[in-house]
Amino acid sequence: MINPFKKSYTDQENALFTFLAQVKLFERLTYDELALFTPYMFLRSYNQDEVVFFRNDPSQALYVIRNGSVSLNIDLGEKMEVLSILEKGHAFGDNSLLENTRRIYSSIVVSERAEIFVIPQVNILDIFENHPNIKAEMLNSLAELYNGYTMNLFNAYRSTFGFFDLGQAYLHPDR
Repeated sequence: MINPFKKSYTDQENALFTFLAQVKLFERLTYDELALFTPYMFLRSYNQDEVVFFRNDPSQALYVIRNGSVSLNIDLGEKMEVLSILEKGHAFGDNSLLENTRRIYSSIVVSERAEIFVIPQVNILDIFENHPNIKAEMLNSLAELYNGYTMNLFNAYRSTFGFFDLGQAYLHPDR
């Protein structure tokens, strides 16, 4: 039986929701919950070598790659070391889900062109305030991502036989 009160979406909206549902941070949300984000998703085009944000910038938006590739980099003095290359369907700048944070890496477009959805932090936090279940689901996904990052860090540390000071990773941020 068809529910006459169920919200229906256009083909374009359904395609966007299908895309977002494949992004780790959004995978636990229903289409109705994803629909809350769409008014605040701005599609921006970037060119190769264009900086999306720098390390230490305020975390004011979440980014989702629609097309293209972006490198996440850490600056080591005058040099930049690539931490990861992200492509279509990946989100970055995920610490924007947390209030009062700064970027811990820089992001630079490495493909010739990239289309990236930008979702302002102020809108994300407003959705979180009005929909605590969405906040819980997205922060759970964020915790899973950060657990994976920590596991990768430890694996890298083990493979280098401890050639860097891992004790620095868990210093209190105020020190």
